[in-house]
Amino acid sequence: MIWQNVSEKGSFFATTFSRLFKDQSGAWRSGTSFDPNDLETLMNVICEGTE
Repeated sequence: MIWQNVSEKGSFFATTFSRLFKDQSGAWRSGTSFDPNDLETLMNVICEGTE
């Protein structure tokens, strides 16, 4: 998620990264940790956010 923030010095952007997954019971959960297999996809998303 990319957030726009406004301060007395002007606006700036901040990011948070999370992922959705289903737990063992099938309920949707969110998490903020990523395994090595996720890193390439995460890097692609980060690069898209800088464009």
